[in-house]
Amino acid sequence: MPLSPTRFAAPTRPVPVQGALLVPAWKRLLDLTLTLPGLLALAPLFLAIALAVRLTSPGPVFFIQTRIGRGGRPFGMIKFRSMYRDAEARRAALLAHSDRPGLCFKARNDPRVTPVGRILRRLSLDELPQLFNVVAGQMSLVGPRPALPEEVAAYPARALGRLSVLPGITGPWQVSGRAEVGFDAMVEMDLGYARDPSLWADLTLLARTLSAVVSGRGAY
Repeated sequence: MPLSPTRFAAPTRPVPVQGALLVPAWKRLLDLTLTLPGLLALAPLFLAIALAVRLTSPGPVFFIQTRIGRGGRPFGMIKFRSMYRDAEARRAALLAHSDRPGLCFKARNDPRVTPVGRILRRLSLDELPQLFNVVAGQMSLVGPRPALPEEVAAYPARALGRLSVLPGITGPWQVSGRAEVGFDAMVEMDLGYARDPSLWADLTLLARTLSAVVSGRGAY
C-alpha cells in the first residue's frame, strides 16, 4: 500500500508487503492471550501512572501520536504523556542535537521530558497503553517500532521493509540497546525479524525484554 503524499507530505512509494495484510493466526493468538489478562492485572498500575502524570504537569494523561503501521497504514499510537504539552512544537529546534545517529531523533537530556516522564521512560512504563493498540490489531507485542510519518518519508528503499510486518511494543533492537543502536543497525535487525517471523522468535524477544527494561540501556 503506498504512502499518502497528501496526508504525510511525502512522495508516494510502494511498501514491500508480501501477500495480504493478514496477521499470522499464531501471532494474533499470542498477542491476545498475553495482552487481555495483562491489561486487567496492570489496571492499578495504569491508575497510579495516570494520577502521577495528571498531578505533576498540566495536560492530558495520554499522548496519541500518528505512526506508520504495516503496509504504510497510519494509526494513533497511545502512550502515557512523558513530555510537556508544547513538546511537538519544540521538536524541530532540537533535531540537530540528537544523540542517536540516523533518522530517528533521540536526546539523552531532552528538555521537553517531565520529571515523572523521565522515570516512566527509564522503566518503559510510558509504552504500556500500546497494549490497547495491540488489542485493536494495529500493533503486536513484538515487531519493529512504528515510525513517524516524516521518518518514513525519508526512508531509503531498504528501510521500507520494516513496514512488511506489524509494528511492535518490543523487538530486536529494543532488547539490543534501544536508542544506543543506530538507524542502519536497527533496520538490519528489523529486516531479519521480518524475513523469518516465528512463535519462537516472539517468545524469545519477549523473554529478553524484561532484562532490557531492568537494565535501562538506551532508554531515554
